[in-house]
Amino acid sequence: MPKLDSYLFREFAQATFAVMVVLMVVSLGGVFADVLGNIARGRVPAGMMLSQLGLQVLNYLPLILPLGLLLGLLLSVGRLYRDSEMPVLTATGVGPRRLLRPVLMLIVPMVLLVAVCSMWLGPWARDYSARMVEAGSRSMLVAGLEAGRFVEIPGGGGVVYVGGMSGDGTQMARVFVYQQDGGRMDVTTSTTGRLNVEADGERYLVLGDGFRVEGPQEDGLDFRLMRFATNELRLPPADHSRDEEDPELMPTLALLDDARPEARAELHFRIAPPLLALGFGLLAVPLARSPPRQSRYGRTMLAFLGYFVGVNLMILGQDWLAEGTIPVGLGLWWLVLPVLALGLWMYFDDGRLRRAPWRRRA
Repeated sequence: MPKLDSYLFREFAQATFAVMVVLMVVSLGGVFADVLGNIARGRVPAGMMLSQLGLQVLNYLPLILPLGLLLGLLLSVGRLYRDSEMPVLTATGVGPRRLLRPVLMLIVPMVLLVAVCSMWLGPWARDYSARMVEAGSRSMLVAGLEAGRFVEIPGGGGVVYVGGMSGDGTQMARVFVYQQDGGRMDVTTSTTGRLNVEADGERYLVLGDGFRVEGPQEDGLDFRLMRFATNELRLPPADHSRDEEDPELMPTLALLDDARPEARAELHFRIAPPLLALGFGLLAVPLARSPPRQSRYGRTMLAFLGYFVGVNLMILGQDWLAEGTIPVGLGLWWLVLPVLALGLWMYFDDGRLRRAPWRRRA
């Protein structure tokens, strides 16, 4: 490898890696907030927080990596112009087109990584996450119960308070349950409790040695008080069941044979990120050109705005395809191909020598 290519590739890779680290830290905060919200609502067991966090990060990599590639190339190539290295290279016959080799040495592996994350790792992470939560739904821990805290029953309709709980989350002590059904309320207290899961997946909260008060929510005296030795309360169906036909959870190869609009939309949504990463990578070099005394971050903001618009159009395009607003055959090519064409045109037009005005007149 020529020394120039090695030097440029090292500069591009270091800047891109630094940007990736910053983007991952920022994105991790948002993903962590989403996972905590799901845990608080009882959708995810607290013991699965770290695993769910890692799987969610894999799911967002196809959106994070193209932005990191774009910003990394912008900053590194912009530094070459700012430190007058690029004018020196141009004076020796190394123009922007000569940068294509070290640029592609970074872009090609990044595009392949985005393709792997978008077409394989992302769907696998979503499917594995759904399987974990579905398997955990057979434990009371998935309901988000915690000793000494009121928790909404999964599916709505009431709250549960547990004074104490065993380590495996199946045995409880000092249980309070409040439920609503129509215009009536049901308050149940018991000394002990445990979770019972039937073969068909129905879940029952088996309470022992307690009282049950049932009556109207509004005005009225139609109350009933009962004492029981054992009482089974049917819990609402948990929303953790995994749909085998959900396109988001299906492998990419399975989507090729699925003619549903939702499946075709998901397929195009997985194909678009690596192609957009290629287009954004090529756009970074001409956008990084900065004459002396020009603002350093003006074009960076312009590139970030272009990425933001492109990603949002990709997400909207997936919804339009699934709803039938645009033809399935059109896919997301109306977005991907113009970005690629613009990136190729701007890259190979960058730094091209043009005739002087007096020569054109002659």
